Amino acid sequence: MTGLGGGVVIVPALCLLFNVDVHYALGASLVSVIATSSGAAAAFVREGYSNIRIGMFLEVATTLGALLGAYLTAKVAGNWIGIIFGVVLLYSAWSSLHKMHDAPPAGPPDPLALRLNLKGSYPVGEGRQSYVAAHVPQAFAIMFGAGTLSGLLGIGSGAVKVLAMDGAMKLPFKVSTTTSNFMIGVTAAASAGIYLARGYILPSLTWPVVLGVLAGSLLGARALTRTRVKTIRLAFVVVIVALGIEMIYNGVTGRL
Repeated sequence: MTGLGGGVVIVPALCLLFNVDVHYALGASLVSVIATSSGAAAAFVREGYSNIRIGMFLEVATTLGALLGAYLTAKVAGNWIGIIFGVVLLYSAWSSLHKMHDAPPAGPPDPLALRLNLKGSYPVGEGRQSYVAAHVPQAFAIMFGAGTLSGLLGIGSGAVKVLAMDGAMKLPFKVSTTTSNFMIGVTAAASAGIYLARGYILPSLTWPVVLGVLAGSLLGARALTRTRVKTIRLAFVVVIVALGIEMIYNGVTGRL
């Protein structure tokens, strides 16, 4: 529903509740993010929410960033990964709180967005509402950072992707979250191979996680069409604030 990919729940849960090493938790999370994307993306595309053109354009930046992040993961200590993770989540929550309702961007459309045809429409009530992306270069740069965080933190970086599309590109929130769901699987797949080569993906740990998140993603896809934007934003904020504080605390105290 929130486009987060589930990694923001899976990584802290495995580390804090089941005492799993953070690198193995990241590996399981990346595979589960692929499952989340597979389960939800088809439904969102069918309903007309996801913008595939925008998603594939931005995926160029996130895939390059994911490869960089996966390379860095073996060189960064687990407690620092936790601290970075928490800071990213808290910043995402703060940004989301400042925009509780969708509003079309002011001023003329972005010429680059029009040239690249980064526009579309999505279901609203009985009809459809059109939109055009804004600030394309800034969003592309943010997406590179999102990809790097995905490879480094094993989260699919859905929080940052939603932030880039909702905050920078001024896309409607439901379009941002559903397009993020479409993108996170590709980003996670780019770095999951590197985790697998390094032995950080354990089948006995990964498959139970995958089965759970796949079922949850299908339920979330059904619920999104009937849920108000403000409710989704509040759920987004509550989840990532709680987990962000938890991960920073455990990173600082050396529990990761």
